Amino acid sequence: MAAMSRPLAPLALLLLTRPGAALARPMTAEDVARLEQVGQIAVSPDGARVAYTRMRLPDVTGGEANGPAKEQLELAWGPGETRDFLPADMDVTAVRFAPDGRTIGFIWAAKEEKDAVWGIPVDGGGHRKLAEVKGAHIHDYAWAPDGKTIYLLAGPAADPRRETESKAGFDAEIYEEEWRYNRLFAARTGKEADASPREIPLPGEVSFLHVTPDGHQAIVATAPTPSVDDSFTRKRIALIDLATGRVIRTIETPGKIADPELAPDGRHLALLAAVDEHDPSPTTLHIVDLATGAIRPLNAGAAEAARDAEWLPDGRLAAAIDKGAQSLLRIYAPDGSSFEEIDPGALILTNIEAAGGTIAATADSPAHPRDLFVLSNGTFTRWTDLNPWLSGIDLGKQRTVTYRARDGQQIEGVLIEPVGGAPRGGAPTILDVHGGPEAHESNGWITNYGGPGQVAAGKGYAVFLPNYRGSTGYGTAFARQHQGDYAGKEFDDLVDGKRALAAMGVADPRRVGVTGGSYGGFATAWASTALSEEFAAGVMFVGISDLISKFGTTDIPREMHLVHELKYPWEEWQHLLERSPIYHTDTAHTPLLILHGKSDPRVNPAQSMELYRNIKVRQPGTPVRLVLYPGEGHGNRKAAARYDFNLRMLEWFDTYLKTGNRTAPMPPPRPGLPEDALGK
Repeated sequence: MAAMSRPLAPLALLLLTRPGAALARPMTAEDVARLEQVGQIAVSPDGARVAYTRMRLPDVTGGEANGPAKEQLELAWGPGETRDFLPADMDVTAVRFAPDGRTIGFIWAAKEEKDAVWGIPVDGGGHRKLAEVKGAHIHDYAWAPDGKTIYLLAGPAADPRRETESKAGFDAEIYEEEWRYNRLFAARTGKEADASPREIPLPGEVSFLHVTPDGHQAIVATAPTPSVDDSFTRKRIALIDLATGRVIRTIETPGKIADPELAPDGRHLALLAAVDEHDPSPTTLHIVDLATGAIRPLNAGAAEAARDAEWLPDGRLAAAIDKGAQSLLRIYAPDGSSFEEIDPGALILTNIEAAGGTIAATADSPAHPRDLFVLSNGTFTRWTDLNPWLSGIDLGKQRTVTYRARDGQQIEGVLIEPVGGAPRGGAPTILDVHGGPEAHESNGWITNYGGPGQVAAGKGYAVFLPNYRGSTGYGTAFARQHQGDYAGKEFDDLVDGKRALAAMGVADPRRVGVTGGSYGGFATAWASTALSEEFAAGVMFVGISDLISKFGTTDIPREMHLVHELKYPWEEWQHLLERSPIYHTDTAHTPLLILHGKSDPRVNPAQSMELYRNIKVRQPGTPVRLVLYPGEGHGNRKAAARYDFNLRMLEWFDTYLKTGNRTAPMPPPRPGLPEDALGK
């Protein structure tokens, strides 16, 4: 059922409607399936309004048709003062205001059409198409400062010859040779709207553009090819002439980059970038002089990670900074020489936008997913509450904890205690291990389809999310500690975390399980084989089991070499074999549920098949199940696959972890589904 158009109740009233303790209940998998959150945000030029998207998945548990998340455009002008701005069935992206603030632009695909740029007046009226490139999807766009031209980043041109060949049955795919590149166009808007926009030549594969204040140039993010590996490790910022496409200057950063932001003066660029090509993540904030190409880091070497940056109209630079599992807002002076900091309290800032003296942010906390907040008098004020029903959920206590690993390294993580607290002797405990490993867990909202979080807490589990070495948020030096040591000290940190939780009285050491996706799936596979005696159950998602075959089947082989192992497989065949979970199947006694998307380009599903087959043949007494999701990639996008995953994960842990019985019969192959989910 489509979301109804309605204003949000004032937050003060929402607080008054919290049910009493007698009405509170634990969180369920069905609750996870209906969570909503703020997606994109854009601040109007005068700072008076914030456009945002309400992101939600179809509620398949209630009979809605399966599909991926959709984003509905809404507008806010104060706490609880919001309204839907487009029909609920319009799924939009790239929300931003026109330079004069009178129109909200967005990308949308009308029925039987390709994506195009559309706009809707702020003061009322219907939406209309502003610009398009016939037959092509629009990936990004930018207004010229005068608002009379829109620059469109469009997908590759159609190839009629290839389409004809394919229809005739000649549909062979040539791997990594027939790259097709994005294109840039300039389209006039208004009464002189272009039927055929002007194409501007581009350097390589461009994935981002921002027009300079004079309207003559643009900064673009460009990579040599459209490959994911190049987008991770070889992407660079270029300044181009919009009349000819000529590259005026390329910013020669040495490694990964993210979040380029053009300053109001048009002469400087804020950029999140790696400090060198072996830096695992672009978490150092830099200021670039576009005239000279000089790059100056602002927080190099600090035990933190810059997440997002945004220029303010007066030339100051605001940045969301992660410091371990918490976050803060830092505002730098125009020259970067000094700064002030604002503590958002329990909020975890995930994105910031600014205009007209207003700083808006998306943020979550242990009590709610992402909502819209606006900075007012040094405090973030909540403007939306997309999940008011969470006030009736009995949540487990959530906090950060630290412990020392066996070599003395301090490790931090986020702990959710069971609802009501841990019993004497400790609770069954799930280690939820993040991927990357160049990522980290914040002490915010951490319950999702693959994260047991508060659902598990409501069922009597403790859940711990460790920021093991290799995680971001603690500085580049900490993020490098996993390099050249696959499954070494990084996963020893998991065992040390388990022992620390047992010493705290939180975990029952006999009933500790592990789950995670991608690199967290690798950790789960390792915990269920090489470390099997330590872990009572595992749920592995899109994980790695064979480091040698993974290199040959992944779409990020260069990144594997540069920021993970620092060596190629042929330099250490035996070492990589011994650090692969399949090598340790002779000790695999941990009941293991393996789940994988059948179309995963990052970690080929053969990784899961290898581990399944090895355990099945070599350890026939160990419960193991392999679940493949058709059409899903490196993570499940559609609502039904997400809900199915959540049900299976919790059922597996209930069967093997809560009971502590490693030899219990496996649950039925298919979990029980609500009748509404089956269309009945």
